[in-house]
Amino acid sequence: MGYDVHITRRENWFDEHGLKIELSEWLEYVEADLEMRLDGYAEADLGDGQIFRTEDKSLAVWRSYSGHQEDGNKAWMYLFDGSVIAKNPDEEILAKMCRIATELEARVQGDDGELYTEDNLEGVLPETAGDDASPERQPWWKFW
Repeated sequence: MGYDVHITRRENWFDEHGLKIELSEWLEYVEADLEMRLDGYAEADLGDGQIFRTEDKSLAVWRSYSGHQEDGNKAWMYLFDGSVIAKNPDEEILAKMCRIATELEARVQGDDGELYTEDNLEGVLPETAGDDASPERQPWWKFW
């Protein structure tokens, strides 16, 4: 399944009510952040000659991520239901998400409701995500 972390304005990312981050705001942010790039799609080689591709007009990649590989690993983020989401983020991606949240007047919250700030990131990846959710062990596209 993977573990999602959300940039949200809601009390809890899963709440039906509350302020949403609008697509126009997210796209404006990505355009203004020189470290980000709006791609609108993501692709991965499944290793058996097949390519997995997903398209979403909000899909952006953090180009300055230390693990970024042009033809491989990337730090993808996308907007869904008023929150910006990253799958299986490591501490470096969480820190970037915290900086983005500050700009969007939002906060960073994990699937289990835990809140992340730049001051509390070291060693905070949730145990509930399990070993298979580690960014080094599970690529971003293995979220089923």
